[in-house]
Amino acid sequence: MKTNTYVLLCTAAIGALATHAGAQPFPARNVQMIVPYTAGGSIDIMSRTVAVKLTEIWGRNVVVDNRPGASGMIGTEQVTKADPDGHVLLGHTSSYPGTAAVRAKLPFDPARAIIPVGGIGRSALIMVVHPSVPVKTIREFVELAKKNPGKMTYGSSGIGGNNHFAGALLDMAAGIKMLHVPYKGISLAMTAVASGEVEVVIASAAAVNPQLRAGRVRALGMSGTKPSPLMPGLPSIAESGVPGYNYELWWGIFAPAGMPAERLAFINQSINKALVSPELKKFLDNESAEAWIATPQQLANLLPSEIERYRKIAVAANIPPQ
Repeated sequence: MKTNTYVLLCTAAIGALATHAGAQPFPARNVQMIVPYTAGGSIDIMSRTVAVKLTEIWGRNVVVDNRPGASGMIGTEQVTKADPDGHVLLGHTSSYPGTAAVRAKLPFDPARAIIPVGGIGRSALIMVVHPSVPVKTIREFVELAKKNPGKMTYGSSGIGGNNHFAGALLDMAAGIKMLHVPYKGISLAMTAVASGEVEVVIASAAAVNPQLRAGRVRALGMSGTKPSPLMPGLPSIAESGVPGYNYELWWGIFAPAGMPAERLAFINQSINKALVSPELKKFLDNESAEAWIATPQQLANLLPSEIERYRKIAVAANIPPQ
């Protein structure tokens, strides 16, 4: 009943905003949603699923356009130069503030050149290893890593991304030293761990599940402080030998700064309507993620606060500016 009521409220709000827009309905044409990473990663999968639902809601195609490079910064910069009318959106993850935090110089203000227009989901990460790694638990992995400092390798989607920070924090919390191997996207890092090119990846369920279900990697634990019902049978890293270890991933949709408040509210209501649909609920459950329903006001300070948090982590983990 609550879900149905929420859908009705979102639908009414969207209709009211569209009517108020009068002679300038939105969308006036197809919408481009840029994903600044390679196809196959978690944000690509999330963005494409939301895009399908927004296409249904708006009656205009929402087309995902992968623009990878520079750990997500090439596609992001392209969006910062777009007209802030909502026809160019950006699918991003918590990798973005991490990457921005370790960039010595960017051609745009990473905290203010884009704004969040809606959340998609939140989830813990899953730590997986290649089957050849002779461990079955987190404790066994930590013992092995301590005996081989600097020899265990972990892959990531790029310097400063979620997977890089998650690995660096594991080093700090467990008192180990792994070798970081950055790739141009998390799908490439997952291919690397599945083939044995690297031993470890800590990534989202969306990125991990294809290789995990195929038996090409083995899961050891998840990055929350305690086990999650969304990841049944998987222990938390914190409760399995690395006390205090915690890392949460999020996915969201952004737009160029300067968007009028009414347009921002309209897109936000549409995203939230999509998130409470049965299709999105089933999809997010399957990806071991929970829907992130939030208003523009609740999201307003997301990037400044997240970038500052990651800068502090980068200093503590000795991740140098790039």
